[in-house]
Amino acid sequence: MRGLDGGGSSALRFVLIMGVVNLFGDLTYEGGAAINGQFLGMLGASAAAISIIAGTGEFLGYALRPVAGWIADRSRAYWAVTFAGYAINLCAVPAMALAGSWELAAALIIAERVGRAMRKPTVETMISYTTGELGRGWAFGLNTALDEAGATLGPLIAALILFLRGDYRTAYALLTISVVLAITALIAARLTFPVPERLEQGRTATAKTLGLPYWLYMGAGALFAAGLLSYELGAYHLERTRTVPPEWIPVLLAFSTGSGVAANLILGRLYDWSNKVALTVGIVLSACFAPVLLQGGFAMAVIAMPLWGIGYAVQDTLMKAIIAGLLPEGRRGLGFGMFYSAYGGGWLLGSVAMGLLYDRSTLALAAFVAAAQLASLPIFLLARREARRETRSKRSQ
Repeated sequence: MRGLDGGGSSALRFVLIMGVVNLFGDLTYEGGAAINGQFLGMLGASAAAISIIAGTGEFLGYALRPVAGWIADRSRAYWAVTFAGYAINLCAVPAMALAGSWELAAALIIAERVGRAMRKPTVETMISYTTGELGRGWAFGLNTALDEAGATLGPLIAALILFLRGDYRTAYALLTISVVLAITALIAARLTFPVPERLEQGRTATAKTLGLPYWLYMGAGALFAAGLLSYELGAYHLERTRTVPPEWIPVLLAFSTGSGVAANLILGRLYDWSNKVALTVGIVLSACFAPVLLQGGFAMAVIAMPLWGIGYAVQDTLMKAIIAGLLPEGRRGLGFGMFYSAYGGGWLLGSVAMGLLYDRSTLALAAFVAAAQLASLPIFLLARREARRETRSKRSQ
């Protein structure tokens, strides 16, 4: 198996250490995300406000990535930007325990997303240096699977605290422990691999500009994001309709992210075998999430959860693998950032539309979600064809 000796051993160690960082990081903010919707509702926020808060946070969390990526590419200060981003990203979550109004809670949710925007392009760039040895799908899939393991534990811990104490603020405060563990692991990664660029092996993209395949992938990603229903709105729906008891909502999120662990590993391996098959399977299954969830009933909610995990595997593994293969070293931070900026724009527009549709017709909401995601598939496949055509053209020159 690749990656068990020599340079591959270092590449694998780096992916695993950063995976541990992300495990504790995801434990923190997914633990918070599992109760954000209910907490906002308790503080008086409406369904439209909750969806718009989630969409605004995601938009800023993506819109600011080109800036962070450009700064990192120009300064080569990948670690400095990463540390700053993690500090804001993680510390905003336990601070929710102090929020006395839904407006303040909304500001902290948005701050958490902004911190994520700062560190995402740098982390993805550093992970991309390992893909020549490990394979793009497997490197990002393995790292994201560890993310999702933390994202599974976070909601379970939040659910346990709610069960024992029934107090949202206590749940937020106790997440301080995972913040400390994440920062400690990040320090270990920095000390062990001060220059991740040295992990690069094999051929990299040599284009000096971002070609047509990149822009097509960007458009397809934005369309896919427009149909990605946030868990905050899903949790609000489950509680409002009394489909499941409140303390079960974090458990369902844990189940969905646990399913995402397997989805990331399977889709990552499948991508390295056939990116066309991986994209098709992932997008079609993700598009089924909202129609199934909104059918009503506990059983349908349980069935829907793995589909939500698959949707995030498409976002967190497949799209990163695609972009990593298009960008030359030295432009990856900006390239990742710009792609996810457009992705966040699509998410914001979709979230606003979903929030407005929810109060009018859940059937229309389900149709919108499915249509947006399925419409992205032919654009993804067109971009794939253009990328293969450009590759063949360059080889023939």
